Amino acid sequence: MKPSDNPSSNGKEHTSRQVSGGTAGLLLRILAPLALLGLGIFGYSKLSIAVPEEAQPRRERKPVETRVLELKREDYRVKIPSQGNIRAHGLVNLTSEVPGKVQAIHPPFEEGAFFSKGDILLEINPIDLRVALISAQAQVAAAQLNLEKEEALAEQARLDWKDLGYEDEPSALVRREPQLKAARQGLLLAEAQEESALRNLERTKVTAPFDGRVLRRTVGVGQSIGPSTALAEIFATDYSEVRLPVSTLNLRDVTLPEDASDPPLAVTLRDGLDDQSSTEWSARILRTEGALDSSTLELFAIARIEDPFGLQSEHPPLRVGQPVIAAIPGKTLKDVFVIPREAVSQLSRIRIVDPATLKLGSSYIRPLHSDDDSIIFRDPLLENGTLLALTRLVYAPDGGGVIIIPEENDELPADSVPGEVTSVNRDQGTTGNLKP
Repeated sequence: MKPSDNPSSNGKEHTSRQVSGGTAGLLLRILAPLALLGLGIFGYSKLSIAVPEEAQPRRERKPVETRVLELKREDYRVKIPSQGNIRAHGLVNLTSEVPGKVQAIHPPFEEGAFFSKGDILLEINPIDLRVALISAQAQVAAAQLNLEKEEALAEQARLDWKDLGYEDEPSALVRREPQLKAARQGLLLAEAQEESALRNLERTKVTAPFDGRVLRRTVGVGQSIGPSTALAEIFATDYSEVRLPVSTLNLRDVTLPEDASDPPLAVTLRDGLDDQSSTEWSARILRTEGALDSSTLELFAIARIEDPFGLQSEHPPLRVGQPVIAAIPGKTLKDVFVIPREAVSQLSRIRIVDPATLKLGSSYIRPLHSDDDSIIFRDPLLENGTLLALTRLVYAPDGGGVIIIPEENDELPADSVPGEVTSVNRDQGTTGNLKP
């Protein structure tokens, strides 16, 4: 018998092959991922090894360019800005004291016209008041006659009493003293009525109560008026006033007069309608109002302008209602720096330049006062001669180099040496050379 012809032998061989093939596949499935993991670790280790690079030369920062201002301590007189409208002094309604019809209006009573104290402004028809005066004069004559009659009767009664032989003094009734007293009082009343009628007749000519100007007239010729009828609005021209608001924050920097015993504070006014005008008016702050404004919480100072219309001088007129701008002088700040507002950042930071090394630095300031153009501060650590960068250097780091930009149209002297710094003089607006 051949081996291949043995069925049991063939089955065993087939089973052996299946077992051998299963073991090899299992090993392959285990070893393949391990091999891939090992290759990945090997590759990562190779790639993570730092490759030495050639040393790169360090790039130097480019110096920034800026204009500069040489800082210098000084005494600074605070000026508080304010504004207001000119208001008339002594603005009143001129009224009639007697009734009647307007008969005439004189030139000084036209709107805008000037008048002097005592000038006749308006006339009222006097006919009715002349009749009243004549009637009052007749009453005086009648009262005078009645008094003379009573005096004669009293004298006759005294003589009759004596002729009758009475030794006692006659009584007051016999002497007609009550009648005499009534007659005298009647005469006084008639004379007072005559004087009143005369005054009323004089009042038909309305005169100016002071030196002034007509703001607005409200009557015309032929118009019937009564007592207390408003004839016009007039105001005095000897001086005008203006209310100047001062914020509560600025009150600490100025001393304002509170009453008449305090010395006045001189102030300069400028035209609020024309920014280009160089005209100025002198005024004096004499007092302040007694309360803060309820809406703005500002205190109003009252300034007086003498001769606002230039009647006694040659300066331009300052009209009622005209807006003006004021600069109120305040206290003097000692040993402070005054710098342009644009040189200060929002965090009160300024950039300074060392004149010796031309290196940029920073400093934080605490403003004492500020206006539209300048900021005033005090810093004991800053020295006179320190350079302030005027250009806005937002991203420039401290310690960086600086190139000074001279002012326009400024030329360096021919004998200037390298390393000199050109700076701006704030007071004179010129440039100069600072040697490091």
